[in-house]
Amino acid sequence: MSLARRLLVRFLRLPPVACLPVRVRSGVAAGAAWTLFPWSAYWRGTHEPAVQARLVDLWDWNGRNVWDLGSHYGLFAVGLGRRVGPAGSVAAFEPNPLSLARLRRHVRRNRLPWVKTFPYAVSDHSGSQRFFAYEGLENTSTHLAYEGETWNESIPTISVESRVLDALVAAGEIQPPDFIKLDVEGHGHKALAGACLTLAAKRPVILMGLHSDCERDGILAILDPLRYRYSPIDPAAPLPPGPGFDYLAEPLA
Repeated sequence: MSLARRLLVRFLRLPPVACLPVRVRSGVAAGAAWTLFPWSAYWRGTHEPAVQARLVDLWDWNGRNVWDLGSHYGLFAVGLGRRVGPAGSVAAFEPNPLSLARLRRHVRRNRLPWVKTFPYAVSDHSGSQRFFAYEGLENTSTHLAYEGETWNESIPTISVESRVLDALVAAGEIQPPDFIKLDVEGHGHKALAGACLTLAAKRPVILMGLHSDCERDGILAILDPLRYRYSPIDPAAPLPPGPGFDYLAEPLA
């Protein structure tokens, strides 16, 4: 990166500049109030355009209940929150504290009280877990430990709280979902393992981003007995589903 670009990025990261108001140009959150920097692809409308287009055309969102698992800055939480309206709900989960702060700012800026934000990782058990941040908390690859991943003192981590989704439903903290966006950096199978009762009862549509064979195998082991079909967002993506691609999982009648 050139010196001029490094200086520009440093300037844009200054809190008063980074939080300047902008509007999302297109996609699922078109017209929403946003912040200038970083991840400007969100408001410019260039982030995962095929995914966003699929969601816009999926159905009439009004009154739907949504879970956004791995919300980051809240592009989908805000976009779908504006679409479901006050008759619906969005439960947005984001354990990364930097991302969570920006998510909450965007929810407030768009006046969406029916979008509830949670500072938790979703998993198959509740408790404190190690959260890996190899390239810092601003990176989108922060994650709970993968199977077999070991930690040493050279790897930056923080402690985050994990929660089980079925327990949150039983406690009345979140509504059973009509739709789930699942993008939790390789932990999706454990997130859904903590929601098996709700999945069996509600059979929601699920947009899932797959990151590993282990995550894929675990998710399919949960969804296949519930009679789901899978369609790739990218027509070139493999079937059965493979890691590195996004898929829409829809329950068969």
